[in-house]
Amino acid sequence: MNDLEKYFRGNNQRLIHKWIHYFDIYDRHFCRFRNKEITILEIGVSQGGSLQMWKSYFGNKAKIYGIDVDPRCKAFEEENIQIFIGSQSDRNFLRKVKEQIPPIDILIDDGGHTMKQQIVSFEELFNHVKEDGVYLCEDLHSSYWLEFGGGHKRSGTFIEYSKNFIDFLHAYHSKQKSLQVNSFTKTVDSVHYYDSIIVVEKKKREEPYSERTGTASFQNINYNETQSVSPVTKFAYKFRKGANRLLQYLRFKNVGNH
Repeated sequence: MNDLEKYFRGNNQRLIHKWIHYFDIYDRHFCRFRNKEITILEIGVSQGGSLQMWKSYFGNKAKIYGIDVDPRCKAFEEENIQIFIGSQSDRNFLRKVKEQIPPIDILIDDGGHTMKQQIVSFEELFNHVKEDGVYLCEDLHSSYWLEFGGGHKRSGTFIEYSKNFIDFLHAYHSKQKSLQVNSFTKTVDSVHYYDSIIVVEKKKREEPYSERTGTASFQNINYNETQSVSPVTKFAYKFRKGANRLLQYLRFKNVGNH
């Protein structure tokens, strides 16, 4: 049991409501920030208990900010904890918050969990996360709940929106105009999906490259020159190569290699 879950189990202060499997995810991605001078932003203050949990876990050097639509949450301010009252789906409000807080090391979206709230928060705040920071959005199961605007494969859910992150992460390898390198490609090191949580870890990234070491055991086959490959295999190779070039030009999917 990690320190976050220990705090939760022994909590007798303000209310905390969490799915139990979240604690291992938090600790896995947040432990490197402990006892450092960091900035944390949590969207969704609720009863204020999680803010106290983060303060205990990260230590006195951490500056913690919270966002909530309920003005009563302002009462939870204390040393190293500041609360902003407003809606996470209000772009102007979020932009004003960015002007008032330093770049963020850890952002936790535990707000209203509607599709608009999650998407707007990401679009407005992701660029305010430091280049080695973490963006975590939780309770993604709302993407499957109709009352939150969700539904399996439903257009406009945060789950469907975030699936584009997989493409963005691989854009350096794309040869099609439909997938080009963007700021996400250049600043994200990894995307982690868990039950109800997505974690995006940032890191400045240049175009990847490969190298070779050691001695080759055999030469790669040259389908154009080797005599050991049948005419049918050569034809199939040349056909796939030509077809893939055509489909690449037309932005269609590649012909399979097998």
